[in-house]
Amino acid sequence: MHTLFVVRRMLGAILLLGMSGTGVELLLMGHHEDATQLIPLVLLGTGIAAVAWHLLTGSAASGTAVRGLMVLFLAAGLAGVYYHLAANLEFQRETDPALRGSALFWKALHATVPPALAPGVMVQLGLVGLAYTYRHKER
Repeated sequence: MHTLFVVRRMLGAILLLGMSGTGVELLLMGHHEDATQLIPLVLLGTGIAAVAWHLLTGSAASGTAVRGLMVLFLAAGLAGVYYHLAANLEFQRETDPALRGSALFWKALHATVPPALAPGVMVQLGLVGLAYTYRHKER
């Protein structure tokens, strides 16, 4: 049982570190130009608070809050990949109207601004958070 406790603590620390680093990176990149770009920042801030709460108390309410937020992280990450890729597709179509099909898709996927798969980090954080709270017996 002690091993499981240590692994949970490590997952909680990894989650806090990942959320903090991602939040700082988004702020430094100016990822707050419109309301849609604020979604991951709000989720990350709320997630940090919820995980800290759960690490400190281990309460049922904090566990439920973390699990709910992690589901929102998954949804935000998938939506972010969609929006980044859609923006890249639109830009590539404007830049080179002759691009079609897989050539257009791969060009958009390789674009660096916005990075098409970067929001996938929210999915990763969401999965780590769900693993952290998996079958957790609250105090």
